[in-house]
Amino acid sequence: MKRGITAVAIIVVCLSNMPVEAKIGTLGGKGVVLVEPESMRVLYGINENTQLPMASTTKIMTAIIALENGNLEDVVTVSANAAKAPPVDLKLKENEKQYLGDLLYSLMLQSHNDTAVAIAEHIGGSVEEFCEMMTTKANELGAVNTKFETPNGLDSEQHYSTPYDLALIGAYALKNPKFVEIINTPYMNIPTRELEGAGKHQLQNKNGFLHRMPGANGIKTGFTSKAGYCFVGSATKGNMTLIGVSLGNFGSAGKERKYTDVKTMIEHGFNNYKMYTLVDKEQILDNIAIKNGKEEEVKLVAKERVSIPLTADEMEKVTLSITKPDEVDAPVETDLQAARVDVVLDGQVLKSAWLYPEKEVEKLSLFERIKKYIDAF
Repeated sequence: MKRGITAVAIIVVCLSNMPVEAKIGTLGGKGVVLVEPESMRVLYGINENTQLPMASTTKIMTAIIALENGNLEDVVTVSANAAKAPPVDLKLKENEKQYLGDLLYSLMLQSHNDTAVAIAEHIGGSVEEFCEMMTTKANELGAVNTKFETPNGLDSEQHYSTPYDLALIGAYALKNPKFVEIINTPYMNIPTRELEGAGKHQLQNKNGFLHRMPGANGIKTGFTSKAGYCFVGSATKGNMTLIGVSLGNFGSAGKERKYTDVKTMIEHGFNNYKMYTLVDKEQILDNIAIKNGKEEEVKLVAKERVSIPLTADEMEKVTLSITKPDEVDAPVETDLQAARVDVVLDGQVLKSAWLYPEKEVEKLSLFERIKKYIDAF
């Protein structure tokens, strides 16, 4: 039962990443994607699974690794290696001290490369070890076409991602309240409190998207000569958040096109899609027979909400499909993944969720089974 459902679930992931056809117009990025982060449904994409250099959008993962593996109160001592990182830099000096939490503002507001190295060495012990942590985390999230070789996004042969993978990483990052707080801070002076050996620095948020679109709430810009102008952006309207990614904008127009690409896609999403809850938490969707149980069947309930962005036309066609065995053996526990519900549109599975028994069902004793058999006659 579980092996069969797992095999289908792998197919679900592939199908859910398939872009929906849309008319948006000409975009500047070599690879772009628009996703809704709760379902990770792709609403629009061009080369969304193509591996490309991603410049300082890398720092989204740098910040997440620091937030999840470091203490924001830690004091970071800047090494000679970090101090010599090329611009854009905070101009950290060797042996300068800063709080880890303060450095995250430098990392995300002004994309300082020396800060990224200092954070990497503090958390990972070395840049190489930290990049291994970054790649491992990306793969755990499902960003399997991503590899990190630098913590700041400077060009390197084995440093790449895809528009979809960056949207996936961005969606994960937006679940972290501290991350969201940092990327939406207009300005910050560090150190935020007294620290011996700390240099004083004024920081200002350089993410121009925050002023270009209502509801914008992130995420990260980037540029190198190899990657071009890159951007991962996010905005929220009503109950729907959308993430847009544009990589590989080149030329003098690319600096602005990275923003307009994402703005155009997100506006398209807001204008054409709405969030629909197809399955609600604690919703009873079916029942299942029980073999040798004190009850002959039990109701099946969802433990998570399934919401998906759909157009009005799609909402008219979407269906729910339940896959379950003929029966399950008693005893039955409430954590049993007894069945699966799929949200299906035009033959494609957009999202799946497990269904669980609503209550526990005990197994019949031998005596009870004999009595039941006799009563049946």
